[in-house]
Amino acid sequence: MVGKVYIVGAGPGDPELLTIKALRAIEEADVILYDRLVGDEIIEMLKRMGKELIYVGKNSNEKGGNRQREINEMLRKLAEEGKIVVRLKGGDPFVFGRGGIEAEYLAEHGIPFEVIPGVSSINSVPASAGIPLTHPELSSSILVVTGKDGVERWCESILNGTLVILMGRNNIKEICNNLIRAGRSPDTPIAVIENGTLKNQRVFFGTLKNIADIIEKEDVTGPTLIVVGEVVNVAKKIVNPKIFSSL
Repeated sequence: MVGKVYIVGAGPGDPELLTIKALRAIEEADVILYDRLVGDEIIEMLKRMGKELIYVGKNSNEKGGNRQREINEMLRKLAEEGKIVVRLKGGDPFVFGRGGIEAEYLAEHGIPFEVIPGVSSINSVPASAGIPLTHPELSSSILVVTGKDGVERWCESILNGTLVILMGRNNIKEICNNLIRAGRSPDTPIAVIENGTLKNQRVFFGTLKNIADIIEKEDVTGPTLIVVGEVVNVAKKIVNPKIFSSL
């Protein structure tokens, strides 16, 4: 019998910022593969729990592609042995990590898996230092970048990067038209997530040129989060009802 893989976000390092769902998966796990950015206190907690731990972190001078292939194969092998595997990543597994690559690999090989979001350092670390990332009078947008890219790439983010839009449901047609006018392709993938993480979550896929009509037809009225960019197509590969189950 094939086991299951949980791709889990460990948060920014403080064990108390692990989510309840993440802790449940950890308690169930037979083996845990963890990254370099998982907090030391969390690792000590896992050792006290008597968990089998495998370090799979990457060094800065290491070729990430080769190491990632090894990790992918390890996840598949352990699951095919019938084990419950937790792939533990610092922060959130889908933010500046390779959680998406691992999910695609598992989906391609028919391995049951679930992605458990984590508290991201993007918002939690500034909050712990008393810094609000948005403020009604000071800032209404956040640009999140990696220091491995040059400033030139940062400036191109609105045309090439991933955009996450909060509270945009009522203005979605205007938003899409303005992005197209700014130079974004009308065929750019877009997803509208209604009631995210709740039992009545719905996800609608489209493009900049047709998503407004789609959500109007589907009568989307709940709180929404909008994602714009090529990464939206990854969901079409990994969100397979046959293998994407709830904890």
